[in-house]
Amino acid sequence: MERQKKVFAGPRIRRLRRDMGLSQSRMAGELGFSASYLNLVERNQRPVSAQFLLRLAEVYDVDLRSIAGDDEAKAFAELTEVFSDPMFRGADLPKAEIQEIAAASPAAAAAIATLYRIYRENKQRSDELAIRFADHDRSPVVAESAFPVDEVRDFIHAQRNHFPELDEAAEALHQTIGLNDQDNYVQLSARLQDQHGIRVRIMPLHVMPETLRFFDRHRRQLMLSELLRRSGRNFQMGYQIALLEYHGMIDQVVANSDLQHEESRSLCRIILANYFAAALLMPYDKFRADAEALKYDIEHLGRRYGASFEQVCHRLTTLQRPGARGIPFFFLRVDNAGNVTKRFSAGRFHFSHFGGTCPLWNVHDTFATPGRISTQIIRMPDETTYFSVARTVRRAGSPYNQPEQQLAIGLGCEIKFAKELIYAKGYDLENPEVTLVGPNCRLCERPNCAQRAHPPISRALVLDERSRGVSPFRFSLDG
Repeated sequence: MERQKKVFAGPRIRRLRRDMGLSQSRMAGELGFSASYLNLVERNQRPVSAQFLLRLAEVYDVDLRSIAGDDEAKAFAELTEVFSDPMFRGADLPKAEIQEIAAASPAAAAAIATLYRIYRENKQRSDELAIRFADHDRSPVVAESAFPVDEVRDFIHAQRNHFPELDEAAEALHQTIGLNDQDNYVQLSARLQDQHGIRVRIMPLHVMPETLRFFDRHRRQLMLSELLRRSGRNFQMGYQIALLEYHGMIDQVVANSDLQHEESRSLCRIILANYFAAALLMPYDKFRADAEALKYDIEHLGRRYGASFEQVCHRLTTLQRPGARGIPFFFLRVDNAGNVTKRFSAGRFHFSHFGGTCPLWNVHDTFATPGRISTQIIRMPDETTYFSVARTVRRAGSPYNQPEQQLAIGLGCEIKFAKELIYAKGYDLENPEVTLVGPNCRLCERPNCAQRAHPPISRALVLDERSRGVSPFRFSLDG
């Protein structure tokens, strides 16, 4: 059973009070507590009581997860990753001090993480340039920086992967069109034709051999590949409707995002249009109610809404409307080489910015059993325990004798929510058998792991010619 911890949230309560411009005495009075109690809470000399948290939510409409430490947990994980870099080895910064920094100011911690990411990106670019100039005849062209991808991911995470204005607009349009899984293709194509004079055409493979969707502005045609399944065709039409009818709303969200790069802003527009398409096909209130009634049966939801496994999983991470929240899921997509190609988190699960994922996580094992759902209970080094559901998916179909891309999807939540999932039936959630995992090998300090691919960058290697352990890497646990 996961240990219950007292919540000490002094810095977060103090930040909240100051952000609202309140004195201690005024906040205490409005909440119905003594000023002395609030003073002790803010100095972390008293834990936060459940009654106090409920009053905060009632009086100030506060998301309790922000008080319970989701932002702090993310900041702590990011700072731990930063200070694990060998260049900080001489600093000898204890994890307790890193925790204090994260608790005092998650925003400052995020700024440090951003600076470190820029440093890493620039270092990688300079290394690639050095290789290129040293051997320009044989070295590949230097790839574009991945920084825009990380910048947009951070923005989406800061919004908890929820954009209320897009959800509300998509929900209203769903009602206006009268979508219902059976006729979605007909109704969406009619919307494009009637409102925009755009004809939807399904194109044979020899005409679009390497393209799944192409919008021809001049001929007013939306051309979709015949390789797309029905769910994919509907989604692409929803995407096109988002760009045509709600581009102003999408542009406003991007304008308010403070994204620094034009590539980031363009990428964000594409992601938000995809978000709208999913919200159009799976409208918030109805989808959330069905998800709860079906105990989050992903495949059943897919059949009901004519959506793919991946589309449903992704949509589940966006159900964060205040007062009507779903389970705060995290979502991960990896290829069979272990590369992370998509990740979102509505809760506190933090993904490493660099490197892949832990090989002990069964999301990687699903490639051996394609199409089968696999479940697992995993525990991270901070003792947080998660329930995970994983399955492979196939992208748009491929013609005979050509490789079809296969990916693995991982969807999970903190174990306290697992009782609401159909997949947890038969598990002892009070005393679960857990698999100990880490963020990735370079950041994980668990000793004696037979699956370890790299030593942790925060520890010194211990080399012994006389023996060989279960793990190919031994390292010092001191410090």
